Amino acid sequence: MRYAACVEYDGSAFSGWQTQKHDVRTVQEVVEAALSKVANRPTPIITAGRTDAAVHATHQVIHFDSDVERSEFAWCRGTNRFLDRDVRLRWVVPVDEEFHARFSALSRSYRFIIYNAPIQSALHRRYVSHEYRALDTDSMSHAAQALLGEHDFSSFRAAGCQAHSPVRTMHQFSLNSTGPWIWFDVTANAFLQHMVRNIAGCLIEVGCAKRKPDWIDYLLDVKDRTKGGITAPPNGLYLAGVEYPEQFVVPSKHQNIAYWGD
Repeated sequence: MRYAACVEYDGSAFSGWQTQKHDVRTVQEVVEAALSKVANRPTPIITAGRTDAAVHATHQVIHFDSDVERSEFAWCRGTNRFLDRDVRLRWVVPVDEEFHARFSALSRSYRFIIYNAPIQSALHRRYVSHEYRALDTDSMSHAAQALLGEHDFSSFRAAGCQAHSPVRTMHQFSLNSTGPWIWFDVTANAFLQHMVRNIAGCLIEVGCAKRKPDWIDYLLDVKDRTKGGITAPPNGLYLAGVEYPEQFVVPSKHQNIAYWGD
């Protein structure tokens, strides 16, 4: 039987999502180990998308196959019992055998959070990106509108990105702020390596008036990563949602499953 599950994690102490050959701690490795203990046999997982070291997730989606009979709550609670407190399964649901966490996804959503103040926060330093220069959020939001739609995002991809094509379709972008907190939410059909962090770095340069808003249009036209801005640090980035066709009945980022009484 195939199951889908939502994984939430604090990426601070992880070397990214994907299991690696050398001895480092990854989210995939610890989740697979915990699931395998519940199933009493090796249980590999497939994910909607990999995240880099120190990147967090509130709604990462995986799938796994198992012939072991467990209730959805038993899978969830049992796996969490074997996990450290910085990673949790939020829910587990049975899905059609045709469901694939990566290839069935219609879109992914990320949130990037900036703490905009002269002095970095001692309490939030692992969970936000700090910018000491005052940022103009109106300029940042205006500049980002150029990113909407289908584009070649070569100027926003990592040098080592292995994607076959740099073309992606950005469906939504919104930027909000309150006090020293600035955050933007972005949804696209898929993302290139470091794409959101590179967008954040460029928007920060626009926000502090180092660049004009139409610089984003130029970067899309020039298709050259060397012309772009800095790569923002990973600690402010969150994988916040993965959406699937309705036929698979997979909870969205706006839904949660209550196991009270189970």
